[in-house]
Amino acid sequence: MSVGVRVHVVSDVHGNAEALARAGDGADALVVLGDLLDFVDYHDHSRGILGAVFGPDKVATFAELRRGRHTAEAGRYIRGLWDSLADPAAVIRDAVREQYATLFASMTAPTYATPGNVDAPELWPEFAGAGVRVLDGEVVEIGGLRFGFAGGALLPPGGVLRRDAVWRPYLRTEEELGAALAGLDEVDVLCTHVPPALPELVYDVVARRPEYGSTSLLKLIERDRPRWSVFGHVHQPLARRMRVGWTECVNVGHFQRTARPHVLAW
Repeated sequence: MSVGVRVHVVSDVHGNAEALARAGDGADALVVLGDLLDFVDYHDHSRGILGAVFGPDKVATFAELRRGRHTAEAGRYIRGLWDSLADPAAVIRDAVREQYATLFASMTAPTYATPGNVDAPELWPEFAGAGVRVLDGEVVEIGGLRFGFAGGALLPPGGVLRRDAVWRPYLRTEEELGAALAGLDEVDVLCTHVPPALPELVYDVVARRPEYGSTSLLKLIERDRPRWSVFGHVHQPLARRMRVGWTECVNVGHFQRTARPHVLAW
């Protein structure tokens, strides 16, 4: 049986522009599920925005605090680093724009993208050219199938974003994400940054902790039974894929490290 349409899906690019430039090769369309920015590179502490600004030794200290789940101490440490700069917001803004200029220029196939938590979606229109369509809470048809998109990751229950934070990730409450998902009726493919709230899909076996998955997304999958639910966010999941009724739920992979897109074909 011949394949009529081929769509490549990536997530968690984290600065890998070189691989992103090849991600659409042979595809009719490229779907990008967010986390374009390399903010804190836990694999190479000299890379990423923190590595470029503060150097690998300070990033190594921060990474160790995060791995040890010393959340409050890690927060104090990173705030101290930013306080050492005269204008940290300008430093971040310039670094983000520099990465986005390279990353958006690397999207060669017709691209449909939604932001992740390590993104600044308010800047995306500045860099998304004619071949890139930014979608969040919207539906688009690709090859005869309806693709629905909702970006961002989840705030912890009761969590709030600091208004004075130098860097504000794209986080939303479950209610806010649920509102974005509510308009995605009768889709064939659900495209989100976060997974549905299932233990096997949210647990990271290297970090040894669960990330937050969406109960609203899970309910939508159970109600509408789309053909696929594709997502990222969890870099080393306990299960990369599983079925929920009719729907195949797939973590498309940590693209920064794998450099391989997930392929949808029909």
